[in-house]
Amino acid sequence: MKFRRIALLALALVLGLALFGCAAQQPADEAGAGAGDATQDVAQGSGTDTEDPAGETGAEDAAEGFPITITHAWGETVIESRPERIVAVSWTNEDVPLALGVMPLGISEVTYGAADESRMLPWTKQKVADLGGEPPVVFRDTEGFDFEAISDLKPDLILAAQSGVTEEEYALLSEIAPTVAYPGEPWVTTWRDTITLQATAMGMEAEGTQLVADLETLIADTAAQYPRIKGVSACFAYVEPTDFSTISIYAPSDSRPAYLRELGLVTPPSVEELAGQTEDFYIDISAENVDVLADVDIILTYGDASLLEAMQNDPLLGAIPAVARGSVVLIEDGSALYSGASPSALSLPWCVGDYATMLDDAAAKVG
Repeated sequence: MKFRRIALLALALVLGLALFGCAAQQPADEAGAGAGDATQDVAQGSGTDTEDPAGETGAEDAAEGFPITITHAWGETVIESRPERIVAVSWTNEDVPLALGVMPLGISEVTYGAADESRMLPWTKQKVADLGGEPPVVFRDTEGFDFEAISDLKPDLILAAQSGVTEEEYALLSEIAPTVAYPGEPWVTTWRDTITLQATAMGMEAEGTQLVADLETLIADTAAQYPRIKGVSACFAYVEPTDFSTISIYAPSDSRPAYLRELGLVTPPSVEELAGQTEDFYIDISAENVDVLADVDIILTYGDASLLEAMQNDPLLGAIPAVARGSVVLIEDGSALYSGASPSALSLPWCVGDYATMLDDAAAKVG
């Protein structure tokens, strides 16, 4: 996931995966995560009990609520029995089974943020170590899914709720195993929806509900420790260090701004209005028009102190009130927050305290 503009990361991945899928010339299946909190249609099917040699498996599956039918962007996925061989592909989908105490057989590599030679994010690596046993195979699939490697693991469930999986890729993955894609639009599935959808598919709906409740309590407790950030307006941006002609603002539907709102911050009216003019997960604003961001108290962006200094010295970007007063949260490459600002079941407990502290420091600079 190396890229020139982080704001276009997901789009670039979607396009790259689409080309890969088209080359394979296969159909596809799965569902998208809508802008904002996705609405999920997860229904338990009645089905007919299947029998194993002992004559018990079908009855056990029925008692556990299987088969389960999950409706998503690319159609419906039917999971006939409790999965035992789970693979997670794309962005942070492995964090749900791990948080629920289930070791996936395979996961996608991470090549940015705080990932190390393990090609895992630190919270994922730690949870894998905590669970013990055979660690997952790490797919080298940032240029496209490694369908052969996935198939070799003989999974009975593939998780991809937070992803940009195309219809063609969904079809290919579904030929390997039942696949759970995003419930609305690509790349904007919230951490809450990801947990709910995937836990249900695993036959662990109650455990997923409890995990969501625990994380919601953690967020609320953390926000309560930093009352200064409540009601402060904030936008999450990407600024290309070598090109200040345009800045990109993530739309409110993106997981990063959604996380800020959960911590008590609010979306500025300017960003709400701009987001209403596009269906993309980001909005490009030319430097000549950045005065529309005058109502933003805090700007969050990827970079370090040198980026802020350069922005303050720029005649156009430096005129943005938040930039001029330095109420900017800088998320450095290689830090946990580089990935954790888009939260998951495991990154939330890892990062939320540090994140709130940085937001509080920025809020202190707002008049």
